[in-house]
Amino acid sequence: MAGVNKVILVGRLGADPEMKYTNSGTGVCRFNLATSENWTGKDGQKQERTEWHRIIAWTKLGELCNQYLKKGRQAYVEGRLQTRSWDDKNGVKRYTTEVVAATIQFLGSGGERSATSPSEASSFQQDSTFVEEPLSPAEPAGDEDIPF
Repeated sequence: MAGVNKVILVGRLGADPEMKYTNSGTGVCRFNLATSENWTGKDGQKQERTEWHRIIAWTKLGELCNQYLKKGRQAYVEGRLQTRSWDDKNGVKRYTTEVVAATIQFLGSGGERSATSPSEASSFQQDSTFVEEPLSPAEPAGDEDIPF
């Protein structure tokens, strides 16, 4: 039996998306999505925990994310988990787990709206014929040498 690798998230962007292109010109958009969980503790105090998820969107899907998503905007993301590894500048092996998006739905309003912006809840899917390229891990983000 084959395994299942599916992630569904609804959260808010922590920063504006970052669009880059591979050496062959394929677009890849990266952004962080926050999901929060609220509960009441045994002491009656309200509690909250926020998880941060790294999202990658390829080609046209990535370009749409870069165009319409902004910090604070809510989004629905469907995709799969992927773990990559790389050696940092000191030769230490590092790992990161990301969600490779297949479907993204822009939720709520995006602030200022234009005639070309998607509707309040627009859904976009990755082209099923697309074969993703490996990302270059040699590009650290500056935060603990994690590539992004």
